[in-house]
Amino acid sequence: MNLMKTAMLLATLTAIFMGVGYLVGGANGAFIAFLVAAAMNLFSYWNADKIVLRMHNAHEVDARSAPEYYRIVERLAANAGLPMPRVYVIEDAQPNAFATGRNPQNAAVAATTGLLQRLTAEEVAAVMAHELAHVQNRDTLIMTVTATIAGAISMLANFAFFFGGNRDNNSPFGFIAVILAAITAPFAAMLVQMAISRTREYAADRRGAEICGQPMWLASALAKIANAAHLIPMDSAERNPSTAPLFIINPLSGERMDNLFSTHPATENRIAALQQLAGTTGGGGFASEAAPAAPAGRPSGPWGGAGRRAPRGGPWG
Repeated sequence: MNLMKTAMLLATLTAIFMGVGYLVGGANGAFIAFLVAAAMNLFSYWNADKIVLRMHNAHEVDARSAPEYYRIVERLAANAGLPMPRVYVIEDAQPNAFATGRNPQNAAVAATTGLLQRLTAEEVAAVMAHELAHVQNRDTLIMTVTATIAGAISMLANFAFFFGGNRDNNSPFGFIAVILAAITAPFAAMLVQMAISRTREYAADRRGAEICGQPMWLASALAKIANAAHLIPMDSAERNPSTAPLFIINPLSGERMDNLFSTHPATENRIAALQQLAGTTGGGGFASEAAPAAPAGRPSGPWGGAGRRAPRGGPWG
């Protein structure tokens, strides 16, 4: 089913790409756009994760450079039965996180320094559990490839606007087509992204709550991230808005409404769903799924014990 959804998504975005090419350059433009889109689809499958991580200047960390953060991800991955993903940090004050990669064997998770500094260890664990849920549900390939190609569509539309309106191009519709492409193509790509992102966030919230064992930890984290994200701009996301659906909370300014034009469901709705989930699990917790043993000298639990606060300097220690 996920393979079918991925194929349909790529076909839709390729059609948008070809449509822009046709409006700008006629049949020749559509053919060239098809070749470019086909090459991009292949390239994105193998490299989209690296592209997105580079867009946000993420740097990889390990058990030495970020011991507590790395340990949280390691235990949650074991709890979910997933291979250990690569772990990244983004130097940004806005609290946020995302996952990427074409499959669980080639996945990566990234958190901002703002998230690691502002949230408790339990809340960090809940956020990373949400991202691992995206990995387990195989959302990361679809979302990452979508972000890459949607960004390319926007770039093509901008290029068409600035360079496609001359009298020598082969467009059957002229300069009006160029303006139409510049406006509608990014919008169409954005709608595709929204439809994908919004439906997957609720599923990842639920599965993430199961992985970490406490729905209310994720509810608390979402509230903190949403409140801070509207006050603290993320420059890398503003420069690359097509990557916004990857994040657990929309990193762009001005997105609050739970409607057709929001990249994420309203945070209040997500929190309400988690509260309802906590009520149905009796006291707000799930049974631990093969939780790994805690290290010596720490309370039991998948990441070192419930109720423990992150030490000063953030949970990567």
